[in-house]
Amino acid sequence: MKERLYLYDTTLRDGQQTQGVQFSTGEKLRIAAALDALGVDYIEGGWPGANPTDSAFFDEVGQTRARMTAFGMTKRAGRSAENDDVLAAVLNAGTGAVCLVGKSHDYHVTKALGVTLDENLENIRASMAHLVAQGREALFDAEHFFDGYKANPGYALDCLRVALDAGARWVVLCDTNGGALPHEIGQIVSDVIAAGIPGASLGIHTHNDTDNAVAGSLAAVLAGARQVQGTLNGLGERCGNANLVSLIPSLMLKEPFASQFETGVSLQALSGLRRISQMLDDILNRVPTKQAPYVGASAFAHKAGLHASAILKDPSTYEHIAPELVGNERIIPMSNQAGQSNLRKRLTEAGLQVEPGNPALARILDRVKERESEGYSYDTAQASFELLARDELGQLPDFFEVKRYRVTVERRKNKYNRMVSLSEAVVVVKVDGEKKLSVSESMDEEGCDRGPVNALSKALAKDLGPYQDVIDDMRLVDFKVRITQGGTEAVTRVTIDSEDGKGRRWSTVGVSANIVDASFEALLDAVRWKLVRDRGL
Repeated sequence: MKERLYLYDTTLRDGQQTQGVQFSTGEKLRIAAALDALGVDYIEGGWPGANPTDSAFFDEVGQTRARMTAFGMTKRAGRSAENDDVLAAVLNAGTGAVCLVGKSHDYHVTKALGVTLDENLENIRASMAHLVAQGREALFDAEHFFDGYKANPGYALDCLRVALDAGARWVVLCDTNGGALPHEIGQIVSDVIAAGIPGASLGIHTHNDTDNAVAGSLAAVLAGARQVQGTLNGLGERCGNANLVSLIPSLMLKEPFASQFETGVSLQALSGLRRISQMLDDILNRVPTKQAPYVGASAFAHKAGLHASAILKDPSTYEHIAPELVGNERIIPMSNQAGQSNLRKRLTEAGLQVEPGNPALARILDRVKERESEGYSYDTAQASFELLARDELGQLPDFFEVKRYRVTVERRKNKYNRMVSLSEAVVVVKVDGEKKLSVSESMDEEGCDRGPVNALSKALAKDLGPYQDVIDDMRLVDFKVRITQGGTEAVTRVTIDSEDGKGRRWSTVGVSANIVDASFEALLDAVRWKLVRDRGL
C-alpha cells in the first residue's frame, strides 16, 4: 500500500504576497476552481478580515472537494482565544480547516512578539484548542521553525508538542526565510520525528530564497513529512514558495516517490498541469517562463541536431518523462545548429510531408542559416520558420499583398490640457484584386497611447475582406525587442507572441534596422500563420 501525501496550496494567500500581485475576488474563485479540479487536498483562500477581497472570497466560494482553509495567527497575549477579534474573524469565514501561524523561534518570541517563551506556548495551545472546540480541523504553521530549531531545538519542539496536544491535525515546519538547504531540512525533519512528533502530522512549507524550495520539500517528504505546501508557478514573497507545478509531477512520476506515495491528483488531471500554469500567468498578465520545468515551452525543446536525431529514434534518449503526461509537447526548434533530423521532424509537426532527399530540405536549411546570420532567430519563432519552409516548398498561399503602410506619432494636448502621444497607422492591402485602406489609432479607452506597433496591428487586422473572420480572435500577448549589432548600423530583431480563441500561441520574428519595419514583418507573419492554419491549403 502506498502512503498518502497531502497537497496544500497557498497561492491565494502566500502567493498573493508576491510583489506586484493582487488577485480580484473573481480571479481567486477561478484559481480555486482550477486547484480543486487538479486534486489538491487543501486550498488556503486567504486571511479573512485582513482585506475585503479575502473576506469576499470566503463569502462567495462554493462547495469544493478540497478542504477550504482560512489563514490567521494564534491569539494575542493578554486575551483569551474566545475574545480575540482577529481570531474570531478567521473563524467567521466558516471553513472546515483553519491554519494559524505562530512563532517557534525563541528569538522572534522575545524580540518580535515581546512575550515570554511560556506565554507564546500558551497562545499556541489555547488557539489550537479553540479551533478544535469549534469543530474545525486545526493546522499550526510553525514560523521560522528551521532557524528556531538550530538556535533552540528544545523550544522549537515544545511549540509543536503543545499544538498537537491541543488537537492540531497538522504541524507545519516553515522555512520562513528560505535559507535552509535540502540536506538541513531532511536532517531536521528526521530529528523532529525521532523526538516523537509523528510524520503523519508533519507538513513542510519552504521558500525559494536559495532556489532550493522544491528540493527542500522533496527532502522533507523522504525524511517523513506527509503534507507538502506550495504555490502555483512558485508565487510567493521575495523569491517565492515551493512550486507545486514542479513538485506535483516529481512526486507522482519520479522515484522513490512514485512507488511509495500517492496524492489526490490523478494522471488525467496531471495532463492539465501546463494549462493551469498558463492560466495563472494569463491572470497575472505575465508571459509564461519558457524554461519552467515540466510545463515550459522549452522544457522538451531539442535544438542540437544530435539530440533531435536521437529523439526521432527514441524520445527517452533526451527526455526524462513523456511531455504529454503534464500537457506539454515536444519541440524541435530550427536554428543554425539544426540538421536534417530537426528539419524533417519540425516539418512533420507542421503538417508538411517531405520525402528524404528532396532538394527543398537543403534549401530550407541554407535559408535558415543565411537569415540567422542577418539577425533572425527561428529558435523560438516557430511560426515564422513554418512560413519560410512553406515558401520554399511552394505551399504558402498568397492570401493578401501589402501595398504600403505608414505610421505617425504626434504629440498634442488632450482634453485635460496635458501633452500626450498619439500613434496612427495607415495600411493598404490588396485582397482578391481589391485594394483596402485601413486607418487605426493606438489610443485606449483611458486616453493612453499604446504605441505605433499597436496602431499597426489594429490597422492590419481591421479589414482583410474574406479572411476577416479568421483573424478576429487574434491578439498580441508579448512583444520583445533585441538589438543584434550595435553602433550606427544597429539591427533590430522583434519577436511577437500571438494567441487566438482556440488557445493556440505562436511566435514570429522580424528583422530590420528600423524597429517599426521589424515589428510589421513579425505582425505579417503572425497573421499569415493564422490564415495558413485556418484557411490554408
